[in-house]
Amino acid sequence: MKQLRFLILSTFLFSCSEKDSTLQTGMWRGVFFTQDEEIPFNFEISRNDSGFYVQMVNAAEKLDAGQVTFEGDSIIIPMGYFDASIKAKLSIEGLEGYFTKHFANNYFIPFKAEPENYRFAAGNTQTNVNFEGKWEVSFYDPDDDRYTPGVGIFNQDGSLLTGTFLTPTGDYRFLQGNVINSALNLSTFDGEHLYLFKASLKDSLLEGEYFSGLGGYKTWTAKRNPDAVMPGAEEITYLREGYETITFSFPDMDGNMVSLSDEKYQNKVVVVQIFGTWCPNCMDETKFMANWYEDNKDRGVEIIGLAYENKDDFAYARARINKMVEKLNVSYDFLFAGSRDNAKASATLPMLNKITAFPTTIFIDKSGKVRKIHAGFSGPGTGHYYIELVEEFNTTIDELVSEEKQ
Repeated sequence: MKQLRFLILSTFLFSCSEKDSTLQTGMWRGVFFTQDEEIPFNFEISRNDSGFYVQMVNAAEKLDAGQVTFEGDSIIIPMGYFDASIKAKLSIEGLEGYFTKHFANNYFIPFKAEPENYRFAAGNTQTNVNFEGKWEVSFYDPDDDRYTPGVGIFNQDGSLLTGTFLTPTGDYRFLQGNVINSALNLSTFDGEHLYLFKASLKDSLLEGEYFSGLGGYKTWTAKRNPDAVMPGAEEITYLREGYETITFSFPDMDGNMVSLSDEKYQNKVVVVQIFGTWCPNCMDETKFMANWYEDNKDRGVEIIGLAYENKDDFAYARARINKMVEKLNVSYDFLFAGSRDNAKASATLPMLNKITAFPTTIFIDKSGKVRKIHAGFSGPGTGHYYIELVEEFNTTIDELVSEEKQ
């Protein structure tokens, strides 16, 4: 097997130099090396008329990364519309290189990959430890000395494990992993964020660690609780006392200033989406809203996306937003609102107590009054929580559309 793989990779290396690359298609197993940990993930390489194409694979989800390009003896894998990429060369064992976020200074994480289809461990073995079900979770951030509640939802088949965590500001999307030596191992990589969750069961309590990117770290504990619930998503961000409306004036992608007082939004229900192109939860919400808007825009409803980006620079933000709009085929309006920094973002909408969750969704009635603010978004990876959120969204819109202007 090793000899065959060497021949395949040697052929690829030779053909790279000839600019006529033959890259092995199928499932690959990648590993990031950060914080003295190994964070595995999977991606699939396919071939189409334009060349080689990559999708990130996490549990039941496949995320389009885009077309592979070749630069000398290296390949470059884009990360969808995220401002990041993987650049790698061939070694005897497979691909070897690094993941980088282009907007950040010196953000490089070493990376290796080989043609395999497992996550943490090959095969599906039987185990006596069962993590299936719902868990009441507490995350601890040692940097802030702060605890954050969460809900863990795990599905187990033998030693194969999938699931996610819900938090007050969103979910960790699709997690995939294995039970190894009675320990929980879950990871994900969506093109922007890479996460690793580890935990062991001690008596009836899960004790674990969470690693994110170059330096993000938390500890966490969890106990089984089929009735575990999250704090209300409408309690995080709200209007300050004395306010009933929000006002803003931000540029659209053509540089024209847009506000809620413009004729387009008069006598209509308006949904304001606080989001960023760097935010995977925002990606989930945008996919939902893009389809929803096409089906409902004739009902007297408009959506405005307020983009808070990695750089407080219009030209940079416009390029990121336009790429996202094209990739996700979104037809509602987007404005550039400024920096993703929570304090700076909050300052742009001073009638709100704060902006801490991306996305945050603001529902405005036909009279221009704010009727509801929902922080975070429970995406498809949360199962029935996503279904409930969609139902709640539709119920809210139906009520606002049916009302007469006050």
